[in-house]
Amino acid sequence: MTIRFSATTHVGKVRKVNEDSILALPDQKIWVVADGMGGHAAGDFASQAIVDTIAMIPPDQPPGDLMRGLRQSIMLAHDRIREEAERRLQGTVGATVVALILTDEHFVTFWAGDSRLYRFRDGKVEMLTTDHSLVAEFVAAGEMTWDEAEHHPQSNAITRAVGVGEELQLDKIRGDVAPGDRFLLCSDGLTKYAGFTTLERMVVGAPIETVADSLMTLALDSGGADNISIIVVDVA
Repeated sequence: MTIRFSATTHVGKVRKVNEDSILALPDQKIWVVADGMGGHAAGDFASQAIVDTIAMIPPDQPPGDLMRGLRQSIMLAHDRIREEAERRLQGTVGATVVALILTDEHFVTFWAGDSRLYRFRDGKVEMLTTDHSLVAEFVAAGEMTWDEAEHHPQSNAITRAVGVGEELQLDKIRGDVAPGDRFLLCSDGLTKYAGFTTLERMVVGAPIETVADSLMTLALDSGGADNISIIVVDVA
């Protein structure tokens, strides 16, 4: 398996602080996007705590050990964020996370919140994660599409995050990997501007060297109302 990737993050045009954090560990075949919440330094701390903890995973481990290490790292970050929130005597502090790990034949993703993983295969886009959010319940009930949900007044109301609540419920999906697959990890700073049709148009066939920057330009030109984080991973 040959893997190439591009990654970028930006504060956007409205916020003063970038509360997103991204991580690329190509040796471990791990990529992460975390989107902090709780305001300025608190959101900063939460997303950075996630990527810093995952960054400590040693390379050169069997895939099963890497997957267990990834899950354990997110759980450890959950505890650290809760402890820091108590120390600061602040209210809700946390971060969404989506983390991708690749093996020779499979991918595994852990996530909490509304940061997303998409897969592009045979010219089509598939959203692999399901948002933990209020509007996700409307989508599940067939009342609206994911694209429509992005424009709902409660689109930013998430129901799950690392660091929030006593026990973290971390979702996991596993699937096959085929040559030609392209994965996109991103925070909601991109998805509120890029629906499925736009993603297919801009991501399918685009050079790996420029695709992340092109998506970033789209989000900024469309308003850049939130922090924006994008990682694109190609499998050959």
